[in-house]
Amino acid sequence: MLPVLGRILWGDGERSDALVLPDRIRANIKRQQQDSEKLIGWIQLGIVSIFSTLYAVSPGAFTISNNIRLVPYILITYFVFTILRLYLVYRHTLPGWFISLSVIADIALLMITIWSFHLQYDQPPSFYLKAPTLLYIFIFIALRALRFEARYVVLAGGVSALGWVLMFLYVILVEPGNPMITRDYVQYLTTNSVLIGGELDKIISIVMVTGILALAISRARGLLERSVAEGDKARSLSRFFAPAVIEQMAAAEKEVSLGQGTEREAAILMMDLRGFTPFSQNLSPNDLICLIVDYQSRMVPIIRKYNGVVDRFEGDGIIASFGSVRESKTYAADVVKATLELIEAADAWTVERQANGEIPINVGIAVTAGTIIFGIIGDEQRLEYTILGDCVNLSAKLEKHTKAENVRALASAEVIARAKEQGYESSTDNFRALPGRAVEGVDHTMDLVVLAEQVKT
Repeated sequence: MLPVLGRILWGDGERSDALVLPDRIRANIKRQQQDSEKLIGWIQLGIVSIFSTLYAVSPGAFTISNNIRLVPYILITYFVFTILRLYLVYRHTLPGWFISLSVIADIALLMITIWSFHLQYDQPPSFYLKAPTLLYIFIFIALRALRFEARYVVLAGGVSALGWVLMFLYVILVEPGNPMITRDYVQYLTTNSVLIGGELDKIISIVMVTGILALAISRARGLLERSVAEGDKARSLSRFFAPAVIEQMAAAEKEVSLGQGTEREAAILMMDLRGFTPFSQNLSPNDLICLIVDYQSRMVPIIRKYNGVVDRFEGDGIIASFGSVRESKTYAADVVKATLELIEAADAWTVERQANGEIPINVGIAVTAGTIIFGIIGDEQRLEYTILGDCVNLSAKLEKHTKAENVRALASAEVIARAKEQGYESSTDNFRALPGRAVEGVDHTMDLVVLAEQVKT
């Protein structure tokens, strides 16, 4: 229990078992806490305004004793203090000692206000023990939860509990002529007698509410830091994977667990650079990587534009799927549109390279469609999704077959048929049919469609 209390009092952000968060995230948390302190200040200003209004309209507030009126002065002091605190919080980042002093001042001013009631109404000190104004203590304790720092909640609750103990001891020990102590609850409520158990209940309530709220905040703070840390890792991963891919993978993990698979209708696109291997041998390592990055930065956004997911990069090859990670009703239409735009982007890249005096590079694309099996493989420490099926293997064979047909983009006839069923239509496409083609590695002839012819030189 003591270690937990120690972490609550002095831990928040400093405990040895805390997550190591990047400086930018800690700075952002501090900014959020600063904004919370502004909110606290405005709420406190509202509280003192409401309390002042209620005090002013309360009947008989100044009719019993006109000599002692501490409450108006206390309210004015607290109002000025709140305005000063708001001014400072908008000008500077408040240090911890000032916030702690502010917490103590809040509770102290409230306790002095309650204590003054017996003077204002010419009653014995036990009179103020029954003041419902004590409930404002819980408001001040709860306010400190807005910073997500349990130590200030503990401080507010501890000062409140200690303050009420001192108020009770004043009634019992300090005031001349001890008050009548009773065990009769009715007498306690209807007279100025003191019920010791009743006051202990108030103190215990303050301590318990403080402890529960502080523990909840401490646990929530830990959860917040873990969530922020995991979110930062996800943002870091987005440098290697597109955010859309990460979201789709997360969605896929909800649908399919490790070791499970599901069947889907999908399209597979396989793309690579023609003549890349001999060409790359004349490039420096930096130039080679820059070329690959340039190539991928032009092609990958197009794939994503049409709801495709890059499954993996293999050197100069790009393997993408449409409708695998997330079920789609337009996967075939999407892959055809993506292929045509990829060819346009490759042509534009060729023109650009030629204008810069660089060797143009051609591309080859193959597209297939069919039933695939989508699943998650790996272990609990590292998961990876995979797609399996005849159309996946066929796409690799068709990509090689583009060279045999001397074309840049090939699709199985089934892809085009499905694309048209899914609403694809274009009056400008001049697809060329290749019926009954023998494809290496396939034990039957296939009907193919040329999506892009070879560039004529």
